[in-house]
Amino acid sequence: MPKIRPERLTMPVQDPKERRRNFREVALGFTPELAREEAERCIQCKNPFCEDGCPVHVPIREFIDLLQRDDPQGALAAILRTNALPAVCGRVCPQEDQCEKLCVLAKRYQPVAIGRLERYVADLARDAGRAVAPRRPRGPRVAVVGGGPAGLTAAGTLAGFGYRVTLFEALHTVGGVLMYGIPEFRLPKDIVRAEVEGIQALGVEIRTDAVVGQSPTVDELLEEGYEAVFLGTGAGLPRFLHIPGENLDGVYSANEFLTRVNLMGAWRFPEWDTPVRVGRRVAVIGAGNTAMDAVRTALRVGAEEAMIVYRRSPAEMTARHEEYEHAVEEGVQFRFLTNPQRILDDGEGRVRGLEVLTMELGEPDRSGRCRPVPVAGSEHVLAVDTVILALGTSPNPVVSRSLEGLEVAEWGGIRTDEHGATSRLRVYAGGDAVTGAATVILAMGAGKRAAQAIHRDLAQRGEAVGG
Repeated sequence: MPKIRPERLTMPVQDPKERRRNFREVALGFTPELAREEAERCIQCKNPFCEDGCPVHVPIREFIDLLQRDDPQGALAAILRTNALPAVCGRVCPQEDQCEKLCVLAKRYQPVAIGRLERYVADLARDAGRAVAPRRPRGPRVAVVGGGPAGLTAAGTLAGFGYRVTLFEALHTVGGVLMYGIPEFRLPKDIVRAEVEGIQALGVEIRTDAVVGQSPTVDELLEEGYEAVFLGTGAGLPRFLHIPGENLDGVYSANEFLTRVNLMGAWRFPEWDTPVRVGRRVAVIGAGNTAMDAVRTALRVGAEEAMIVYRRSPAEMTARHEEYEHAVEEGVQFRFLTNPQRILDDGEGRVRGLEVLTMELGEPDRSGRCRPVPVAGSEHVLAVDTVILALGTSPNPVVSRSLEGLEVAEWGGIRTDEHGATSRLRVYAGGDAVTGAATVILAMGAGKRAAQAIHRDLAQRGEAVGG
């Protein structure tokens, strides 16, 4: 057996000085030579623990074995058996906390770059113009509400079983957070569109500009003859600090800011109609992946300086380490152990600064992270003219409030069992609408489990495909 190289290969990226002012993809992907060399690091374990860490159970050992055998098309076919969005997952999934964390090599060396290999396989197929023969499912009808990762996965899985699936999306474009929440430089929109086309090729009908909960309601869908409804409506309702000055001109929620840029083309203004204004100095409050996306986007739309303001230390950040590294390389400043108190007015209704307190870490709180404690007399002002709040999101209540008998948690999430069944018969849910804001791959796993549960439950009632 050849000697294993301890370190995995580095993926080529754009130069930081160039990329901080453009929206082209930062990570450039593996070349065929790099992919082949990285694939060879996989030792083809008898028990592939990496697969246990994947929420959609991609056959990792198999697809990497096919890459080792120089069969990328076979590798893609293996991935697509369980994952309908491989090009997306290869870019935005936190593999370091899931499949790669359980890689056997990680006990002594760096894990195999599973996510980067998945991206390589998916991109190679797309660049080759992979054609998918359209299918025409003939089974019972199932409705999927929401065109994000959970809804797309549920729709694709159900179509694969043979159901006639209709996906209802409230916006004019399908993709959910993949389209409005993740910047072009991290997940190009053409890639999302290509993945959606793959779902459509399975026979899924997509209806956009359809706000289920208003017109039509879930009850109306069931009355129209849909045998089951899956709710994958996400968590797009922004949270706020509730401090003075949040209503000033120059304050955005990260949702609004990223949606304007990503989905409405603000970064191309005036070529596109939607403008977005940032000043010279931008402060983004929060330290998750959305905060990193917002602060890096702010640089690209014209900010001279951009900073992260976070009340805890680097150890408590929830952002992926790779995104943090990219932000540092691009010149983002980090103000750790700093807590906003109020946003200051310039006298004309615009932001002129952010008053903050210095913090120190105390005992762990319920989340397990050390609780930040204010340092007495440490008030000071950061001179900024734009503030972006990246504090997390909550589920939008449009659907849940319109559906009588649907149990909802106090914080707004839909209650389900472990398979995605809600308190309403024939209604299922999954993704951020159930858990609150989480990762793309966890939402996909929930959509897949719910689709499988729908198939089982319809079979028990004699209404499944062939039932």
